[in-house]
Amino acid sequence: MVSEEMEGSRLDRELAELLEELRIALPGMQVLFAIELGVPFTQRFPQISNLQRDVYIGSFLATAISTALLIAPVAFHRLRWRQYDKEKLLQFGNRMLLAGLAFLTVAFSGMVFVVTDMVMGHRFAVTVSAGLGVLFVWLWFLRPLGRRLTDDRPQPPE
Repeated sequence: MVSEEMEGSRLDRELAELLEELRIALPGMQVLFAIELGVPFTQRFPQISNLQRDVYIGSFLATAISTALLIAPVAFHRLRWRQYDKEKLLQFGNRMLLAGLAFLTVAFSGMVFVVTDMVMGHRFAVTVSAGLGVLFVWLWFLRPLGRRLTDDRPQPPE
């Protein structure tokens, strides 16, 4: 009975952590998507190059995919309401959040490329957007994974 209560408390805490992380990721995605929705209706959009248009479309689609991935745990939670499925929700939500962040990295880097290419030129745009992509990958994925690999603390049994 005690271990069940401890397990339930752990699941509640981890679900609260997941929801808080989603609350942080979603506004960034929403702002980017809102901006992207308006870009084709600006006066300069017909003047962009084919490469800029292709990168814009790729970024736009990456943002849409990120939206689907980041909101998926909410739909899972609502559809499985009171089905006592928190462990599966946490596993699914974790995968969706990580995948959503990966697509958000692509989307942000792509939009930075389009804007900097229009303003500063192609060489600068490639350098800045690639650097930004590397920064996102380092901060969001490689640094935490590196810490996970070098963590020598005993891990709790699963």
